[in-house]
Amino acid sequence: MIERIDQRFAPYSFRDTRLLTQALTHRSAGAPHNERLEFLGDGLVNLLIAEALYLRWPQADEGALTRTRAELVRESALAPIARELDLGSRLILGPGEMKSGGHRRDSILADALEALVAAIYLDAGFEACRAAVLPWFEPAMAALPPPHKVGKDAKTRLQEWLQGRQKPLPVYTLLSETGEEHAKSFRVSCTLAQPALVSEGEGGSRRAAEQLAAEAALLQLAAAD
Repeated sequence: MIERIDQRFAPYSFRDTRLLTQALTHRSAGAPHNERLEFLGDGLVNLLIAEALYLRWPQADEGALTRTRAELVRESALAPIARELDLGSRLILGPGEMKSGGHRRDSILADALEALVAAIYLDAGFEACRAAVLPWFEPAMAALPPPHKVGKDAKTRLQEWLQGRQKPLPVYTLLSETGEEHAKSFRVSCTLAQPALVSEGEGGSRRAAEQLAAEAALLQLAAAD
């Protein structure tokens, strides 16, 4: 059993090692697995990052704070932190996930990281959780551009383009959901009424697919100008 998560930012030693075991247990390995901890950890990570950005950028508006938090807590940002912690080698996976390389998959690593955050919180409380977790995000936060230069995501840019021209907002529709539970693929359409166009996007989550569909719509609008 791994009782200690060591890495170059901040080691944390668990008092209740059962929490650590559960945080590292994927549902493919049976119960108790880490999905409930992941749910709690998702909320904690969002709170910790929101608080850190609020204190770091006292003059930033809500939009810049929201966009930056989204960048820092998305799957593609959490997975590298999980790799820094070497969580992949410590995951408890079922035989199928082990064979398919689940310990390298971004979605599984990001979920395990969130579960680990929740486990630390339950083991030692909020202050200890903040002290252990925030240093993991410090390199990414230190590399952030100034608040006014934080880019807006495609859905936001498309919405603002339409609102600025007093056009109806886009409608996103889930076209298909394929693949096994641990490796789903979502295909989404983005439909505009004025100007009339339809674009599509496909990604590992519905949100990611919607962003890609919005990006495709923006490209069509730019080509039509």
